[in-house]
Amino acid sequence: MASLTGLMLLIGGALGGRGGMMIALLLSLVMNMGTYWYSDKIVLKMYKAKEVTPSEAPALYGIVRGLVDRAQMPMPKVYIVDTPMPNAFATGRDPQHAAVAATTGIMRILDKDELEAVMAHELAHVKNRDTLISSVAATIAGVITFMASMAQWSLIFGGRDDDAGSIVGVIAMAILAPIAAMIIQMAISRSREFGADAGGAELCGRPMALASALSKLEGAAGRVQADVNPSTAHMFIVNPLKGKKLASLFSTHPSTQERIARLSEMK
Repeated sequence: MASLTGLMLLIGGALGGRGGMMIALLLSLVMNMGTYWYSDKIVLKMYKAKEVTPSEAPALYGIVRGLVDRAQMPMPKVYIVDTPMPNAFATGRDPQHAAVAATTGIMRILDKDELEAVMAHELAHVKNRDTLISSVAATIAGVITFMASMAQWSLIFGGRDDDAGSIVGVIAMAILAPIAAMIIQMAISRSREFGADAGGAELCGRPMALASALSKLEGAAGRVQADVNPSTAHMFIVNPLKGKKLASLFSTHPSTQERIARLSEMK
């Protein structure tokens, strides 16, 4: 997180000196405050998630209720996303303002134990506040990409009087900064997936049920495509962009094989 913030300030300084750096810092604070308060609502609305009650989705709601009672956590809101893509995600700034969502596709292909293991994984994200960390990381990375784009356009249309060496530096920064931001964001996301796998396996008490679920979801990810915003791909339990070759090169998830191997060690 410090690396992302430092990278953003570096771009701000290159664009406008000390004043540009202060603008970048202010922009970061504004974006992070917005993310803190509204990230859950934005993502749920983006995927047209429908909040469900115990009577509307007794199986899913009952699974989540049993897990939060076991973990002694506040009950999150439960949502269903009507899409054949088998996946699940959690969102919210803290355990008191959390939501977990499952797609209709995942509920069709997983048995009860596997679905419970998946929801335990998502609740582990909530308990560890990974949802907030990932949202802030995604926001800062987005700001960096935007500022790098501004740097490119300023060179084309801004009429800068910098010397050749300075211009080359700005060009290099504009190209490399978004890539560096993406790599840092991926590192954060991948480390938190391993942590949620371990926490979820401990919570449900069946690491191999989670391993089985991951195997099924990995197999289905390439076959069932859905309209997924790349900026939210890190939120899902498995990479929803697996079938898209360019997006897969910058996967926000560790390999499913490695995740299954670690869960097998827990058994």
